[in-house]
Amino acid sequence: MTAVRGTAVDIPTRDGIADAYLVHPDDTDRHPAVLLYMDAFGLRPHLRGMADRLAAAGYTVLAPNVFYRHGRAPVVELPDFIDFAARPEIFQNIIPITQELTPERAMSDAGTYLEWLAACPQATDGPVGITGYCLGAGLALRTAGSYPDRVAAVAGFHGGNLATDAPDSPHTVAGQVTAELYFGHADQDHSLPPEQMERLDKALTEAGVRHRAEVYTGAQHGYTQADTVSYNAEAAERHWEALLELFGRTL
Repeated sequence: MTAVRGTAVDIPTRDGIADAYLVHPDDTDRHPAVLLYMDAFGLRPHLRGMADRLAAAGYTVLAPNVFYRHGRAPVVELPDFIDFAARPEIFQNIIPITQELTPERAMSDAGTYLEWLAACPQATDGPVGITGYCLGAGLALRTAGSYPDRVAAVAGFHGGNLATDAPDSPHTVAGQVTAELYFGHADQDHSLPPEQMERLDKALTEAGVRHRAEVYTGAQHGYTQADTVSYNAEAAERHWEALLELFGRTL
């Protein structure tokens, strides 16, 4: 496996300093840039490990703490293994934080992350790839619609509330997307019921967006996260295959 070099970085934004993790192959070359959007549990050892695996495949990966307005990661204290039933207070602490990350704030930050990557000496010039998990899938889709000239490919996994009835639902940016999209939905995910999957697919199809969505049978919301009770090893490996295939073709 390719050796990688990871480091903590601080990124100045309009609202403060976003702490982030940057990792790239341990060489002097420049590599295609990838923005990795975290799940609701945030930037933590497991997520850094996912960024490392992606970097080992030949990418320069930036994983920001999107909750930086509430402090440096970990914003919420987490156990080594996250079991929602045993620790319900974790969600109680996280939900208010997620609600304060409005689309306007998130997309202001997204522009800053993309500009930072464009200036990063370890990253190649040109459009980036984005992968997002849980709430990060929605952020990834919004970023593709907000910065179409900067994003070549987006993958979203076990994304929640991607196509709600809300006027600012993530799927409403479909008309501005030029990137190729891939979604790996969990079939046991209360945050993305079948009607939302259909609404998302319809919006992207009508907008002429190149996209593919697959439903991972037997997978729960959070199936890629090995430090949680929702982890599904088979689905997680399937996600890696889809992600690396997409980025291999587009980046």
